Amino acid sequence: MNEKGNLSINSENFLPIIKKWLYTDKDIFIRELVSNACDAVTKLKKLMIMGEADHIPADESFSVHVVLNKDEKIMQIVDNGIGMTHEEIKKYINQIAFSGATDFLSKYEEKADGDNEIIGHFGLGFYSAFMVADKVEIDTLSYQEGAAAAKWSCADGIDYEMADGTRTERGTTITLHVSEDGEEFLDESKMYEALQKYCAFMPVPIFIDVITNDEEKAETAEPEKKDNSIHISQEEAATLTKDEILAKANKDSEEEKQEEEKEEPKPLNDPSPLWLKQPKDCTDEEYKEFYHKVFFDLNDPLFWIHLNMDYPFRLKGILYFPKLVEQMDVVEGQIKLYSNQVYIADNIKEVVPEFLLLLKGVLDCPDMPLNVSRSALQNDGYVEKMNSYITKKVADKLNQLFKADRTAYEGFWDDIGMFFKYGCMREEKLYDKIKDALLLKTTDGVYETVAEYLEKNKEKHENKIFFVTDEAQQAQYIRMFKEQGLEAAILTSPVDKPFVSFLEYKNPGVKVQRIDADITDTLQEKTEGEESEAKKQADAFANTQMENLFRGVLGNENLKVKAENLKAQNVSAMILLSEESRRMMEMMEAYGDNEMYKAMFAQVKPDETLVLNKSNKLVQFLMDAAGKEDKKEDCDMICHQVYDLALMSHRTLTSEEMTAFIDRSNQILEKLAELEK
Repeated sequence: MNEKGNLSINSENFLPIIKKWLYTDKDIFIRELVSNACDAVTKLKKLMIMGEADHIPADESFSVHVVLNKDEKIMQIVDNGIGMTHEEIKKYINQIAFSGATDFLSKYEEKADGDNEIIGHFGLGFYSAFMVADKVEIDTLSYQEGAAAAKWSCADGIDYEMADGTRTERGTTITLHVSEDGEEFLDESKMYEALQKYCAFMPVPIFIDVITNDEEKAETAEPEKKDNSIHISQEEAATLTKDEILAKANKDSEEEKQEEEKEEPKPLNDPSPLWLKQPKDCTDEEYKEFYHKVFFDLNDPLFWIHLNMDYPFRLKGILYFPKLVEQMDVVEGQIKLYSNQVYIADNIKEVVPEFLLLLKGVLDCPDMPLNVSRSALQNDGYVEKMNSYITKKVADKLNQLFKADRTAYEGFWDDIGMFFKYGCMREEKLYDKIKDALLLKTTDGVYETVAEYLEKNKEKHENKIFFVTDEAQQAQYIRMFKEQGLEAAILTSPVDKPFVSFLEYKNPGVKVQRIDADITDTLQEKTEGEESEAKKQADAFANTQMENLFRGVLGNENLKVKAENLKAQNVSAMILLSEESRRMMEMMEAYGDNEMYKAMFAQVKPDETLVLNKSNKLVQFLMDAAGKEDKKEDCDMICHQVYDLALMSHRTLTSEEMTAFIDRSNQILEKLAELEK
């Protein structure tokens, strides 16, 4: 039979529209055509299970081959699946497949702006072949007994021809006469890259076959004569009889034959990925091997979560918690999204809980709506349920690890802490589930929950959590704390800045402040009994005297100065910055480029106080020498030095401040050297 017709194109310039809109994702035609081929095999397997294809052997081997012929500019996708009859071609190619493609285009016209990017570009199906081909042919033979082979061809995406086919084996061959736009996909490495991207876990073995003119010539050339020589050494030949030599030759020949049989081509995909197995059937080594293979990470993951849900929705996958080599690794997460083993995209934040985008893993969501806009997914009920389920599984795993082996859990907290702090701030329901497993690492080198920290320190500072943001810079404060049996949480990552406020929000009545925000009573020398009026007046005079001295020497009339008796006598001074002021300054830094915020914070100054330690000998010298003309030079120099020493534990000195500090230090050393003469 011969038949001609057209596809009743309703959209003008059908092919240019496809090529224009999907130019950046031109390789999706591979996913569409190969997944169609895999579907053809899957459908036939189901018919065999149902007993509707009994004439096909139960041990039949199924596969999909992608055949490349760069010389002829031809690409073929070949399967041995269910095949099609003439009527099925009319139905599935001329009507349904085309209808799906036009629906796809109309939806793309409606959602063409960047904010509504179509997820995955699903729906174009068979007609995606015209993205890279000038002419497309279908040669097919149905699985049905007595079916006739059929052929369909279309050279422009509009007019088609149908005729009897010549195919003798069940299945379908899609032949693409590749256009100039698609020639790159005739390169084996480019095709391999695209197949690995989209088809690495499709359920049917996939192979690449490359045909060249050299191979065709080789097939017609005279075959090489078989080498019947027996290769043994002269010494070995002297010890063997003729029969033994022949026996050895036969053995070697048999081994060579077996070796050749072993070297069968391996599919480039894994048709049965690990996430499809039951968790109880997977070993630790299999989980690690899968992680290394998919994410190209040489380090082993810390742990993983195997998701396996069949009701009320289907979701399978594996989430890995990677070991962080350095802090910046935290931005390099990769969650691969699949639908029935067909790759969709990486890191779709509308589908995956945002905090999980910091992890690595695969999620297979057969029930997730495809070919929809990102904005539509945000309000999709299925996606919301899936997010809740994943969050619950992550929380359950964390609590299980915390309770099962606290020591091991603490061992990898430094690697996972940032994930969960960020996750708790993004998803408060996660915090509610894991709050008892969140740890604070302290300056004593121990790991404690918030409740444990508060209980342990309630006698020294009730309902307060002290923390440090830079252990080196704040070493002086840390030493003072340790000398008095105090500890502070170490919160040094970028995530910790907002996490401090979040902790206060989730723990009403608890103050969280940096170690230099206040002087806890434990650090101060307290006099027994009530202070006398004379003592109070003396302290007030000393405060005023020191404030006037430092303001004058430093040229800062707004400087706040306070003199206190601290237990640490070797500390001359320290700078306090109230927690409220510190957070305000951080906000200014974060939004410094925003004009509105610049105007808002224009008059905001850091609320700093210079605390002088009256127990320190340098400060005592200043209190005695203040106002004495013969001591003025020394007073000025020591005031500057004491202030800079306090400043260095508070923040990094500017280049001008550091230069002045070094010059002054040299002057002080020279004065000391003069005294020794």
